[in-house]
Amino acid sequence: MALPEAFEHYIKENGLLAPDDRVLLTVSGGVDSMVMLRLFTGCGYRVGVAHCNFQLRGTESDEDETLVAEEAARLGVECYNRRFDTLSEMERTGESMEMAARRLRYAWFEELRLEHGYTAVAVAHHADDSIETFFINLLRGTGLRGLTGISQQAGRIVRPLMFASRKEILEYAVANKIPYREDSSNRSTKYLRNKIRLGLVPRIREINPAFTSLMRRNIGRLTDAQRFIDHGIERIRGEAVTSENGIDIIRPDRIDPAFPRGFVIYELLAAYGFKSDVIDALCRALDQQATGRRFYSRTKMACIDRGAIAVAPIADDDPCTCQVAHGAARSYCGNAVLYYEWTDIDAVKDFGVPEHIAQLDADKLQYPLTLRRWQEGDWFVPFGMTGRKKVSDFLTDAKVSAAAKQRQFVLVSGDEIVWLVGRRIDDRYRLTDETENVLRITKEIV
Repeated sequence: MALPEAFEHYIKENGLLAPDDRVLLTVSGGVDSMVMLRLFTGCGYRVGVAHCNFQLRGTESDEDETLVAEEAARLGVECYNRRFDTLSEMERTGESMEMAARRLRYAWFEELRLEHGYTAVAVAHHADDSIETFFINLLRGTGLRGLTGISQQAGRIVRPLMFASRKEILEYAVANKIPYREDSSNRSTKYLRNKIRLGLVPRIREINPAFTSLMRRNIGRLTDAQRFIDHGIERIRGEAVTSENGIDIIRPDRIDPAFPRGFVIYELLAAYGFKSDVIDALCRALDQQATGRRFYSRTKMACIDRGAIAVAPIADDDPCTCQVAHGAARSYCGNAVLYYEWTDIDAVKDFGVPEHIAQLDADKLQYPLTLRRWQEGDWFVPFGMTGRKKVSDFLTDAKVSAAAKQRQFVLVSGDEIVWLVGRRIDDRYRLTDETENVLRITKEIV
């Protein structure tokens, strides 16, 4: 089946779009999105084009923008373009480049959709992207849901190229003389996805040339299995979870003993946004009957209460306290995750780091560290100063909004603040000529 026919069949078979839908196409200038643009216009859909210029690759980014605008004009399609100061946004939020760019573009796509009356937003992910996501999640550690790749639809977002491989898309572009640009960053092995795309997948394909079609079937089966599990978990939720005054109570003793209890608890808690390592720690505490222990997701608190798990919204006055052991990989605070890396001073390449990264003299720290919201009366010695300063005064001087103050966390060693998270380390814990071991912490918004 030719690509245009397969495209129309896939959309119809999966109910992604109706013939009268107005679709906003997200077009970067790469081969995938340029082929998607040609397929949509060739099939007669009413479309518009949205292009993001993140200003990260100099003239390359500008040339991408020009190509998209020219092709949209040639096809008679409305084109919207926005330039983002991505680097400034990364510095402001502490996000990685990928996270900042993703948040910026999807927020803008939704603005455009609402403003101009589009009924759906189409993204040009394809089968190989889904396979790469499978391996990314597998290597990082995941449950079954993480092995289901990229979904074909999520709310108003549709992915109508998920049936096609990268090879099929490229061959169609060449055969039909569709212009496109190659992002130079796609050749860099700096990113995990590219390491998988350029290194792992080609070697597997040498063993099995039918790897792409095989993985599509595998992911399809895993997706079906996850749907089956989701249905089962909802039945268990009805039996094991009760609600009292806005608090959900999970009662593990009501879970059928024939079921893997830890897995069921994981699925129940994941729905509230709890991460896998937090759930693992909670299950260990549950086995130890550690009544009163608290665990946090971005918006929820889970507390062990006499063999049950109480899940409630985080209260405004909740300190959200958690312990950070030496060697810990990560911890969570509000809408951010902190990644920890213990190393020696010789591995430090840059002493001037942005505020979302802290580099501390690890030998001066008392473990476990404590991560919590700041409290009235807290003080520290801001980096570059000699005198102590109240956290409240520091935040006021920095013109931090009331909402952001509410979300402000501190990292504490013993009874001393070592980092006003995302803003300033304590000068007493800075790296010096005597420093031998370093704790490097990176804050990323999730």
